[in-house]
Amino acid sequence: MKLFRECVFWLHLACGVAGGIVIFTMCVTGALLSFERQMIEFSERDARYTSADEKADRLMPQQIIDKVKKQRPEAKPSSMAITSEPNAAWEVNLGPEGRLFLDPFTGGVLGESNKGVRSTLSEIRNWHRYIALSGDQRPIGKAVTGASNLLFLFLAVSGIYIWFPRNLSWKTVKPVIWFRRGARGKARNFNWHNTIGFWTSIFLIVFTLTATIISYQWASNLLYTLTGSEVPVRSSGGQPQAEKTYEFPQNIDTSWEAATLRSSSWKSISLRLPLENDAAVFTIDEGIYWNIFGRSTLTVNAETGAAAKWEPYGERNAAQQMRTWFRFTHTGETFGVIGQFIGFIACIGGAFLVYTGLSLAFRRLSVRLRNPRLSQNRVR
Repeated sequence: MKLFRECVFWLHLACGVAGGIVIFTMCVTGALLSFERQMIEFSERDARYTSADEKADRLMPQQIIDKVKKQRPEAKPSSMAITSEPNAAWEVNLGPEGRLFLDPFTGGVLGESNKGVRSTLSEIRNWHRYIALSGDQRPIGKAVTGASNLLFLFLAVSGIYIWFPRNLSWKTVKPVIWFRRGARGKARNFNWHNTIGFWTSIFLIVFTLTATIISYQWASNLLYTLTGSEVPVRSSGGQPQAEKTYEFPQNIDTSWEAATLRSSSWKSISLRLPLENDAAVFTIDEGIYWNIFGRSTLTVNAETGAAAKWEPYGERNAAQQMRTWFRFTHTGETFGVIGQFIGFIACIGGAFLVYTGLSLAFRRLSVRLRNPRLSQNRVR
């Protein structure tokens, strides 16, 4: 057991040194992205709602998209969406050009997406996912962050094992679960490493495990296998298709009405644009699921308004539902602001774990280099 503990310790140290810089980067950027949604919504708060009288007549969806076509004839909207909130503006996604927010009563432009905030957060996300690599080098960045995430997962699990006192008692636990006043240098870093690790390891395991499912196809397939769900077949991609001339939809009112009638408690409805083969594909937040990010999909024949396919979130297989949970548990959003705050603290804690861990590792290395005959330090 003693030999096994030493092996785990040295593996822990080696993995920390190998992935420390990238892990530190992911932790810092993860903390900065913890409240991404709130920062975006706050920066665009004046454009997202109108002060018009709720009793006024609302424009039909087709009138809204016609307003966009008239004001931005060169635009190529990829979606349009509305929420059930009072006086909420229509949100039209223009792709790289940003987003437009339109008054639901007049169709006038209330404002655009805050490109400064969104671009800054996008760059931070690029560092988080790809260590700032782009273009053809992005797969390399993804491979590096994916491998570093796996190292971080091992560090969190092995850290709990190394931390666990050999003789479990309050006397042995107390010094390593809270910060010691007056500690300096090695003693301080050792105390910080143990204390922060104790309070954040479980959360870091959750965040790194969910990131693994998101990052790796084999991990995603394993989830399908473990839940007894059929593993989806990945498309080969085929030959790239020639870019088609963008066409604004001509009549979406009937289709949109079908979407609103599908669920009386809907919170948001989004339509994918442009329409393909006269099929209007809606994403609906029905507002009835425990998972607040559970979304259902409705495909409607744009000509007749008849539902062609209904895929409610509650009827999806276990793996598909769990992937949704994992996606937003990774960011903490599954549990609202409290979850996001926990994610923020865990990311800050992870950054300090890297700092203190590297400091202890390099101190150990420097001592051994100065004293080549020094016997191997015992694992505490």
